[in-house]
Amino acid sequence: MPMPVRRILARIVAPKYLVGAVTILHDSEAAEGEGRLLLLRQPHRGGWGLPAGLLKKREQPVVGAARELFEETGVRVQPDDMTAGSPNAIVHVVGVVDTVFFASVPASTTPLVVDGAEVLEAAWFPVDDLPRLSANTALVLGRYGIGPDAR
Repeated sequence: MPMPVRRILARIVAPKYLVGAVTILHDSEAAEGEGRLLLLRQPHRGGWGLPAGLLKKREQPVVGAARELFEETGVRVQPDDMTAGSPNAIVHVVGVVDTVFFASVPASTTPLVVDGAEVLEAAWFPVDDLPRLSANTALVLGRYGIGPDAR
């Protein structure tokens, strides 16, 4: 089979995914066993969510996670200070793959800056008393033993 035909067939048959990066940001000052997470309220989500977004072309996932965290919250964390989740990738049924990273900052000295359009509000919540979460956020946190869908 000629190469152009094989390429066309491969594009038709192969699944396509959007790849995103998610940051689960902990408060480094929270007492042992009393963790807090940073969550966002966005106009297009039904519930609170995590800082996340799609990767740019050829962008490393950890770099994308740090970029999205900064763009959505004003919190700057260096990619070298982020830890990949295990599992690092979560496949959603809608053709989206999220790469997940963990980081922590001191909440009391870290200002949160939101734009009021893409992100309406950012706030810290106790892990054992989370607000209503978006479906994807509940799924992602649940994979790491956090929140109402913890496994």
